[in-house]
Amino acid sequence: MSDQPFNPLDMANLGDSIANAMLESHPTKMSELGAFSGAGIYAIYYTGPLPMYRLLADATDGNENDQPIYVGKAVPSGARRGISVATQSRALSSRLRQHASSVSAASNLDLEDFQCRWLVTEQIWIPLGESLLIGRFAPVWNTIVDGFGNHDPGSGRQAGTVSRWDVLHPGRAWVHKFSPRTESPAQIEQEVMEYLRARLQV
Repeated sequence: MSDQPFNPLDMANLGDSIANAMLESHPTKMSELGAFSGAGIYAIYYTGPLPMYRLLADATDGNENDQPIYVGKAVPSGARRGISVATQSRALSSRLRQHASSVSAASNLDLEDFQCRWLVTEQIWIPLGESLLIGRFAPVWNTIVDGFGNHDPGSGRQAGTVSRWDVLHPGRAWVHKFSPRTESPAQIEQEVMEYLRARLQV
């Protein structure tokens, strides 16, 4: 136990309180998401049969120790201009539904196998909550499988290399705008399984 006096306003303790409030909420199936107001943080969980994610599915049973496959944030429009509209925005439900569309488009994923938790919070706490959750869980889609949160780059906009997520889970219609990647799905899948075994100490 630390001999330092507890400071509830310390940034780490504030981050813990935000993350814990979200983790204590009941998970919702992503196939049943509706529109709701608010911006904030969220975590997505996989419960399906894909062998590469079996350890995540095994570790997810509806409690606060569930292992998310992805963690993210949704900030309100106007946030960059300093406008505090976090609770009036629909940024959070819109972002989760965008993710649901990405999952549905993937040829080897089923939206029924995904759940999510979220927490509506004021704009100032959103980056802190997301950062703490990523640091705590190091979700595989935030770390070694990049690209789940990517958007269509739009017509005429320069795109880079196709993401590892899109190599592993092909199907999004706009991925053809990116240059091919040299890694194969099998290579990335092997890395995922090794990462999860190490991360979950199996």
